[in-house]
Amino acid sequence: MSQTRVVLDESEIPTHWYNIVADLNNPPAPSLAPDGQPVSPEQMLTIFPEPVLEQEMSTTRWIPIPDEVRKVYALWRPSPLCRAERLEQLLGTPAKIFYKYEGVSPAGSHKPNSAVPQAWLNKIAGTKRLVTETGAGQWGSSLSFAGQMFGLPVRIYMVKVSYGQKPYRRLMMQTWGGEVLASPSNLTKAGRDILERDPGNQGSLGIAISEAVEEAASDPGTKYALGSVLNHVLLHQTIIGLEAKKQFEKFGEYPDMIFAPCGGGCNFAGVAFPYLGDAAAGDKRAQKIRMVAVEPESCPTLTKGVYAYDYGDATGYTPLMKMYTLGHDFMPPGIHAGGLRYHGDSPLVSQLYHEKLIEAVAVPQTSTFEAGVMFARAEGIIPAPESAHAIRACIDEALRCKQSGEPKTLFFNLSGHGHFDMAAYESYFAGKLEDFEYPTEAIQASLARLPKVA
Repeated sequence: MSQTRVVLDESEIPTHWYNIVADLNNPPAPSLAPDGQPVSPEQMLTIFPEPVLEQEMSTTRWIPIPDEVRKVYALWRPSPLCRAERLEQLLGTPAKIFYKYEGVSPAGSHKPNSAVPQAWLNKIAGTKRLVTETGAGQWGSSLSFAGQMFGLPVRIYMVKVSYGQKPYRRLMMQTWGGEVLASPSNLTKAGRDILERDPGNQGSLGIAISEAVEEAASDPGTKYALGSVLNHVLLHQTIIGLEAKKQFEKFGEYPDMIFAPCGGGCNFAGVAFPYLGDAAAGDKRAQKIRMVAVEPESCPTLTKGVYAYDYGDATGYTPLMKMYTLGHDFMPPGIHAGGLRYHGDSPLVSQLYHEKLIEAVAVPQTSTFEAGVMFARAEGIIPAPESAHAIRACIDEALRCKQSGEPKTLFFNLSGHGHFDMAAYESYFAGKLEDFEYPTEAIQASLARLPKVA
């Protein structure tokens, strides 16, 4: 029987995160204040503690992982790299399919990879309380867990449509001590203003970010923790790809293509950036890898957005970031992959896509669930809807290999399990899920309201 799973020893948990900023061909575009000037560190310190900001601004290639963080990581890391042989057989493909399973974390997703270090860095900086937003609930769950590990209270603004769709993720947050509010809420000015205009507003990540940032900026003892998009979050997630590289060596394999879901970008960055670092260092094999960010057709940020300066939230509380965006007031439909319902994308992922170093594809909702069910029946793991996007794109490539006879090695990030998403699977089995390709004219209308930057 061939080897189907590689699990590293606890001693092999990486000691450093990889910072791709050190290897970019062009420096990242600076974040801007409303007046068009670069945001100063002093301005950012109103919502982030200094140790987090140091990582955000760093150009150092390797950032040490604190021992206290590695000790908590050891609860579930290193996560396994598996070969999906049964899926290969089901598809009849000559391709080899591998996946990194991040659902083994306490919160059931990759999100604790950043929640734990953010909580620790806030703790040593003297932060009294953390505030954040969450879409599908993976980030809110993870930060609640991390806050509990280091004795920090956490308040979460959860996108209202997901608050109703994902009650068990909300209960996970509460079990770990998190306080969860449906967003938009009446607790902040941003939330009240939106509810006054639209009492039935179902929320968005942009709105929830506005509420969380507003609260953090108004209380010196409270700091904001972000689950994706920014450089330090993507940095923390590179532990996924760093482990995967060691595991592929033990398999005696090397990926030809990498797939990962992409909402804010940390999922994709976590698995792809270490390989991009190898490519920058001159590794010929890494330079040949095709890396594919997979997003929903209903929120096609990379594939239909524009590369421009925009706010990271719906109200304009955050700095302006150079990224692919659908417009900060874009209101995505209430698809079940709540973690991918974001109008923008990571500036780093956006820059790499703009420079044609990575690829992107958008897939419809029903076909992602079809892929998720196919994977579950072959491999036994029920994937989160977000993860099913990567599975869909990987299966599509495996079927192309079947047609061409090309024996590629395909690798995707199985970023979380779907145990708390079964209502979505129930809707799929009942035929109630719909595909929604966001209208081009609606996107254009939103893009027309982008902030004007000289």
